[in-house]
Amino acid sequence: MTKKRLMSLIPLLLAAATLTACTGVDDDARPTPSEIPTASETPPASESPTPSVIAAGLDAPWSVAFHDTTALASERDSARILELDGAGGAREIAVIEGVAPGGEGGLLGIAVHDDLLYAYYTAGDENRIDRFTLTGEPGSLGIGVAERVFDGIPSASNHNGGRIAFGPDGMLYATTGDAGNGQDAQDIESAAGKILRLTPDGAIPQDNPFPDSPVYSYGHRNAQGITWDADGTLYASEFGQNTWDELNVIEPGGNYGWPEVEGIAEQDGFIDPVQQWAPQDASPSGIVVAGDVILIANLRGARLREVPLDDLTVSTEHLVAEYGRLRDVVLAPDGSTWIVTNNTDGRGDPGPDDDRIIRIAID
Repeated sequence: MTKKRLMSLIPLLLAAATLTACTGVDDDARPTPSEIPTASETPPASESPTPSVIAAGLDAPWSVAFHDTTALASERDSARILELDGAGGAREIAVIEGVAPGGEGGLLGIAVHDDLLYAYYTAGDENRIDRFTLTGEPGSLGIGVAERVFDGIPSASNHNGGRIAFGPDGMLYATTGDAGNGQDAQDIESAAGKILRLTPDGAIPQDNPFPDSPVYSYGHRNAQGITWDADGTLYASEFGQNTWDELNVIEPGGNYGWPEVEGIAEQDGFIDPVQQWAPQDASPSGIVVAGDVILIANLRGARLREVPLDDLTVSTEHLVAEYGRLRDVVLAPDGSTWIVTNNTDGRGDPGPDDDRIIRIAID
């Protein structure tokens, strides 16, 4: 999929949205950054295509993963795993035991690898990753008993991270939040405020940047999106606090600054983001590489942002305020783009069909 083809499919609405912050606090009085990177501009599409609805009436959906061509979705507060039929239907295949929803915690990211479903979830005073054997056939899928992959990740009512994905190297990557304790993000001995890299069984790969450590990068406040391009470069989205949200290029062993710095600081020892945005315009969660662009789902900013891989310093905004808060964006096996809304998570303004998963067809 090329950028040109994507632009012909997604309408542009050049409007700003001021919604509830990612912290859950009304903070309209927060200082406005004096300088915001200028995004590239593209004329609005002459005709707005009608996206198809994959599922509606969902309860705070958080993540979508594919088992072959069958879509699975997680719901944060209900702890349900849903099987989607692609025509608006959603059937419950399991409720993940041990999930303790609260604030931003609950059943978060899911991933599928070798007929196994992996789930990142909050369980009391920690976040965990479990895996389950997928059983049955499409239309009647189920899961087996839980097998612990990794635990001991600090949890809190906010900043739990939660995105998991398998990289092109076959390893399991997980984003973790600082759980409200920023200094833990700088502590290599803590799993908080990190991107972790594990084998599919939860062991520590021998080529990780820190000996006998699952830590792949650190100094993250609350990263919730990871994706790779065709060359294997890893990108991550991250929630800032008062000033900047970030898009980062992740290097093994890299220190991304939190809580010592936020956004582009140009300080020795810290890796700066390649692009930053004011939180009211962003609050980025799920991201995906789609051809030659990165697509970023934004919560408070209520928009889909596009960043070209050949110039990571610019961006274009799509669907501004059209569907409310956007939690995730994924590519389906047919190449189409799926967008997960998050208006029922306690911080949005849900409409009668929320929450929804919307498909934008690629012809």
